[in-house]
Amino acid sequence: MPDYVIEMLNITKEFPGIKANDDVTLQLKRGEIHALLGENGAGKSTLMSVLFGLYQPEKGIIKKDGVEVKINNPNDATALHIGMVHQHFKLVECFTVLDNIILGAEPMKGPMVNRKAARKRVMELSEKYGLKIDPDALVEDISVGMQQRVEILKMLYRDNEILIFDEPTAVLTPQEIDELMEIMRGFKAEGKSILFITHKLAEIKAVADRCSVLRKGKYMGTVDVATTSVEEMSRLMVGRDVELVSHKEERTPGATVLKVEKLTVPSKIHKNDAVKNASLEVREGEIVCLAGIEGNGQTEFVYAITGLDKPSSGTVWLEGKDITKASIRQRSKAGMSHIPEDRHKHGLVLDYSLENNMVLQRYWDKEFQVGGFIKSKAVREYSDRLIEQYDVRSGQGSTTIARSMSGGNQQKAIIAREMAKDPRLLIAVQPTRGLDVGAIEYIHKQIIAQRDAGKAVLLVSLELDEVMNLSDRILVMYEGEIVGEFDPKTTDVQTLGLYMAGAKRMDKEGKE
Repeated sequence: MPDYVIEMLNITKEFPGIKANDDVTLQLKRGEIHALLGENGAGKSTLMSVLFGLYQPEKGIIKKDGVEVKINNPNDATALHIGMVHQHFKLVECFTVLDNIILGAEPMKGPMVNRKAARKRVMELSEKYGLKIDPDALVEDISVGMQQRVEILKMLYRDNEILIFDEPTAVLTPQEIDELMEIMRGFKAEGKSILFITHKLAEIKAVADRCSVLRKGKYMGTVDVATTSVEEMSRLMVGRDVELVSHKEERTPGATVLKVEKLTVPSKIHKNDAVKNASLEVREGEIVCLAGIEGNGQTEFVYAITGLDKPSSGTVWLEGKDITKASIRQRSKAGMSHIPEDRHKHGLVLDYSLENNMVLQRYWDKEFQVGGFIKSKAVREYSDRLIEQYDVRSGQGSTTIARSMSGGNQQKAIIAREMAKDPRLLIAVQPTRGLDVGAIEYIHKQIIAQRDAGKAVLLVSLELDEVMNLSDRILVMYEGEIVGEFDPKTTDVQTLGLYMAGAKRMDKEGKE
């Protein structure tokens, strides 16, 4: 039997204005976890989409078990036992979990779908691999981590032996990431072969056997993970040394910019309140981080502050002005910038060009319009400047449609737009989600620069390393309540973890 279960040899894939894959070779051994590492826009997802039949390469061949194969579409890939969990899940939100898993591969009993047999098989797979799900829940009502389990079960239901995970941990909590790593190790022990796209070097060190690196569409080489340091891998990926820890100088915070008093926000999922009587302040020249496990009210709390949702009680003040009932545009004009958690739902108009997205919250300014008509040249020049400054990679520059860009470059575009507004308050929710180490280093420096320029920054992050690295103060939210306040210089990740899990909490005087 050949050494390699999959070989992608000399693959070239082009799009208008960009060569996404330039003569790339990737070889996957049977029963290994093979990481694919690269910057945002390096061509990783494109290469996997070629393997899964979503794209056809201009040049190159694919071999399965040493035999050349033609993969014209995902059905061909499924027939070859190749499955893929996409970075942005391919689920029908108004369908149940069970219906999503069996969609397109329904067992039939005469002219009817044999739902009993389907449910039995899905629940057996769920039990076997520790992927607990509620088969009758609607996908629109379940968490992102649960949606990923549905995607994985879709692959297993189709008896796939080659499993492609595209940025599988970008939207997961630390606990869910640990669970996924364990699941991947279980797949490897069963003899399945895994291709694992990620930006997170620690995850590669934790589970991968080998790692292939792409840079700007070109293949840079394959390394043995056990004998290669994190610094070497990041250098191979970015082409330079990267500072993995941010440095910031001590600052004395100034006047209060954001004040939230006794905010309560109802839940849309259950009868209880998502946020219960939560209060905080963020001052000039400080980064306050709201930490917590996903689903503990951080999302609803930010929605109420930014105007995406209405609180049932409580007050939000921005520089002494009550903005509790203000519109999103009024908040934006008052000096609030928001990097949202869901870049597709709240961050971008995906079918607009990049330049139109860059001025979404400023197109009415005199700089960009006269007499109600948009000044196209001014918009283009502004967009071009931000694209260059924030290294937003896109095939056709400012005219690129946002939907066609990689997830990481979509994120960079949002960050560029929000920071360029010169806000008084920056609310950044998962700002580095899906970004590579080079981009994370740059964004962290930009967030610190905002703080050093006297801006107030409210950071919401699930990445504990990011929380410890950037924060001046840390607040932990558990079940909609703020249960602890910490100085990152005098606390540790383990302590934060206990508060995030609800094992500890502080009283009003700040005592345990």
